[in-house]
Order: sequence, then C-alpha cells, then structure tokens
Amino acid sequence: MPVTCEFIDAHGVTIVYDVHAAEGAPRAVVQLLHGVGEHAGRYGALIDALTAAGYIVYADDHRGHGRTGIRQHEDPAKLGRLGKGGLNAARDAIWQLTEIIRSDHSDLPLVLFGHSWGSFLAQKLLNGHPEAWDAVVLSGSALLTPRDLNAAPLNARWEGNDATGYEWLSRDQAVWKSFDEDPLTTNVPLLKLFGPFEALKLYGRPKKDLGRDIPVLLMVGRDDPVGGPHSVHKLADAYRSRSGLTDVTTLVYPDARHEIFNELQQGEVRADLLAWLNKRMPRR
Repeated sequence: MPVTCEFIDAHGVTIVYDVHAAEGAPRAVVQLLHGVGEHAGRYGALIDALTAAGYIVYADDHRGHGRTGIRQHEDPAKLGRLGKGGLNAARDAIWQLTEIIRSDHSDLPLVLFGHSWGSFLAQKLLNGHPEAWDAVVLSGSALLTPRDLNAAPLNARWEGNDATGYEWLSRDQAVWKSFDEDPLTTNVPLLKLFGPFEALKLYGRPKKDLGRDIPVLLMVGRDDPVGGPHSVHKLADAYRSRSGLTDVTTLVYPDARHEIFNELQQGEVRADLLAWLNKRMPRR
C-alpha cells in the first residue's frame, strides 16, 4: 500500500501525494505527472508494474485536481481549476515535490514521467531544471506550438448520436465508464478550466542547449487527437536539434488513442516503457 503524504505550496495550497515503495532493492525513482481533469489514482496498473520492476514511484494530485483539488476548492464542481498562481503555481508545486524526492533519495536516479498536460509540465520542468532528471518519459504529448497542439474539441472525430464524449481517451469502453463515474475527474475542457490567458502559458519549445544529455522517451497513440505522431516526431526533432540530446526514442502505437496506458495494448506499452527504463537504469 502507498504512503499518502502532503506538503504546502507557496500559495498555501495543500498538495497530496503518494509514495509507492519498490519491490526489492530500488533502481530509481519515478515522479509521475498526471493529465488535466484526472488524478494519480488512475495510474494503478502502471505504478504496480514500475514498483514490481524496482522503481519507487511518487505521484501527486496536481493543483486543483483529485484529492488536492477537493481540499483546495471544497466543491467537486471546481475540480480542474488551478486557483491562485495558475499554471506557474502548478508547475512550481511539482518542482517542490521534486526537491522532496531528491532529499528523500539523493542516492538514486530520478525519472520524470508525464502524461498529456503532465507531459507539458514535464517539458517546462526539463527546460528549467535539466540537472534534476536522469531520464524523461512523455506520454500523449505534443510540440507546444499553436500549430502542433490541438485546441479543437478532442472528441470531434468520434462525435455522433451515440458518442459519450470520452472516445478520444481509449478504444476501451470500460475506460470511458470509469472516467465518467470517477468522483475525482472532470471532462471540462482544458481551455475552459484554465482560461485563455493561462492556457497560452502552455506554449513553448524545448530549450536550446540544455547542457546535459538526458535520455528522452516519447510514447503516443497513432490516433491521439491531442498532438499525435506528427507533432511528437517534431518534438523529438526539437530535442535533438535544439536541446542537443542524443538519446531520443519515439514509440507510436497503431490504433491507440490518447491514454496509451489505458488502451487495449496497455500491456505492450508498459513492457516497452520498462524495457527502455531498465536499459538506462540498471540495478546496482
């Protein structure tokens, strides 16, 4: 069972996070960043696979989200709203947890894993603190430009009389039902949750000359409407040409949609992630 902890961010918001112990001697720590409108509790199968392979996992519910959001707003209808400080405060709170992790496990490598909005925050954290990370994994990500990040309704291609609004997440209908019935999720679009001014802060390219050669893995479904393979390949090219990274891997999953770790081939996705990580994070 995970240990649930909390800390207070710079604006007085209580951030709730879980620490999942590794089985056996730990090889590294993974800091997991969830997407918009959801929470860390939706990553149980992935966390179980990581801990079984020797990874300690720290996973918080970001500003306005999940258990953090319920305590912050005391109103489930406001879930997903970031509150005072907006996107920068959400990013800074994640960095605060990174510093806690570094203090707890200064002897272990640290991996940053981000999905969707979490991957956008991860890109910004990598730009700001390249010295902190020993590897970065971005799932369902995109190159953060107006041309390469889809701002249109994400379920547009699946709309119809019988559409639930969740088809863009996965081909697995059980995922749609689970998301819809989860009291800690919201399907309000990012632009409405954050507002246009805060949403504009998402844009930005990988930093030029990071000064450190960090392994990066990009994982995306071929039918992901957020960015998709074209955008992710451009992101990979930017990490090589702008940031100077040499170990950049892109994996594209046929027929998969946005949540590849909740897709029909999720076992394959988890196995690919572990194979990539284990090669770069050998047991001591």
